[in-house]
Amino acid sequence: MKKSNYSFFLTASLLILALTCGMTSCSEEGVGPVSPDGGFYYGELSALDKSGLGDGALGGMPDGEGSQTGNTSAGIVTAGEWNDLSHWAFWSGLMQDSDSMSFADKSDYWKFYTNNRVAVRVTDSDNKPLAGIAVKLLRKSSGKDATLWEAVTDNRGQADCWVGLFQRETANASTLRIAIDGKVMDGNPVLCPWDSTAQQTPVNHYTLAKAKAPAQQADIAFIVDATGSMMDEINFLKNDLVDIIGKASSVRPTMKMRTAALFYRDEGDEYVTRHSDFTTKLSSTSKFVSEQSADGGGDYPEAVHTALEQMLQKLSWDTDAHARLAFMLLDAPAHHQDNVITSLQKSVQLCAQMGIRLIPVAASGVDKNTEFMLRFFAIATGGTYVFLTDDSGVGNPHIKASVGPYEVEQLNDLIIRLIGEYTE
Repeated sequence: MKKSNYSFFLTASLLILALTCGMTSCSEEGVGPVSPDGGFYYGELSALDKSGLGDGALGGMPDGEGSQTGNTSAGIVTAGEWNDLSHWAFWSGLMQDSDSMSFADKSDYWKFYTNNRVAVRVTDSDNKPLAGIAVKLLRKSSGKDATLWEAVTDNRGQADCWVGLFQRETANASTLRIAIDGKVMDGNPVLCPWDSTAQQTPVNHYTLAKAKAPAQQADIAFIVDATGSMMDEINFLKNDLVDIIGKASSVRPTMKMRTAALFYRDEGDEYVTRHSDFTTKLSSTSKFVSEQSADGGGDYPEAVHTALEQMLQKLSWDTDAHARLAFMLLDAPAHHQDNVITSLQKSVQLCAQMGIRLIPVAASGVDKNTEFMLRFFAIATGGTYVFLTDDSGVGNPHIKASVGPYEVEQLNDLIIRLIGEYTE
């Protein structure tokens, strides 16, 4: 995706700067007014140190693509995180309302429908959450029950299943059953439809007397748009991947960490995907990353669907691992074509079945259609949504995410925090 626009390049450049420095978390109390495009936003963070932004601090920034030169100031870019599964009433409002924040028209555009959720929690007899447990949503039939969705519980024992995730339908709970670790449970699960007035999300709680504990290992992959506008995300991985994984390892010193990286561009470029498989030898991942560069593109959409396909086919995910996380750093949607949408649906379904949590990191250039697509990826796989904000007070505005009040954090700290939370 070739973008020579200076402001876009600046925003992409700032992403790497935040990720390549040690930064402290900061937050802003209260939420500001609604932005013109419907997202909430905060005022500037006075705690942010802008001393590095004197006259000429942003000088030397090239106007073209492909250059790996950028601003070396540290501690600038801020980000937010919003988990739609944890704020289901808010998401329901976005899907049902017709105001400026609404995503009501996005389901039909992408053919992603989240109105028939079945939330599940699995614990042992002492009410301790069980991770890595296979959950199936079944539909009764006169013959063999049909499997509608498969998921894997996370470290909180939670998993979500779906009826009609890829086509519009109204579910009938009386025809549904849940299987936990291969055993069909008694009764019908309670549905969790869109309800913007709900005070609580109905959760189906199941207990297992005993279950195999997952391996003390985390697989963490970075899926990166490597077109010309994203050179600084590549630089982030070149310079800071080992540092970030090292911090995550210090949070879980008894857990083995494996890392992988996959870069993608688009059809007609020098390549569509390149990857380095999972390894505990971080220097191998770093070497692969250091050999990459950003170039190519040509239009707004990119080969997101191919990246997801190859992530599933080429990376050796360990299905026994305690956590499987895929951070997607990107600034553009998938191509809006029927075959591409079908591919996205299959990949999302397989990620859920394998327990791979998709965690998109939305850079500048993301529009509302792309925001919905990325938030859907997170919802369907038990992940969360990360987005850059304007709280640093520098650069052109990023799109305002259609979310409620959130904590503003330094992006690097946010990613480390998420790794810690998903591996706890």
